[in-house]
Amino acid sequence: VQLQASGGGLVQPGGSLRLSCAASGRTFSSYVMGWFRQAPGKDREFVAGIMGSGVTYYADAVKGRFTGFRDNAKNTVYLQMNSLKPEDTAVYYCAATPSRYVPRGVREYDYWGQGTLVTVSS
Repeated sequence: VQLQASGGGLVQPGGSLRLSCAASGRTFSSYVMGWFRQAPGKDREFVAGIMGSGVTYYADAVKGRFTGFRDNAKNTVYLQMNSLKPEDTAVYYCAATPSRYVPRGVREYDYWGQGTLVTVSS
């Protein structure tokens, strides 16, 4: 599985961005897709995980502001980010795992995209 993330950029606090992650392969719907982020000097952390059915789980820090969803016909997963805060500034990564649940650990994902930078600043 190859992953290509896009959609990052500079946005003001309170603004919105939508990240996309396009995946290769014919079994996309069988993978749990995860979104992670890594801020400067910090460890990579779980943001959201989307099961093949579309059921999504979120980190507490983004719950109510971010929405993860997927289009299995397009082999693409999305992360809609609203009400962005400066502390959301990070490189965002998409990842995939054939797990039957949504893991939150970095090591539990087998495939990673290259990352896209999100900067929230006025």
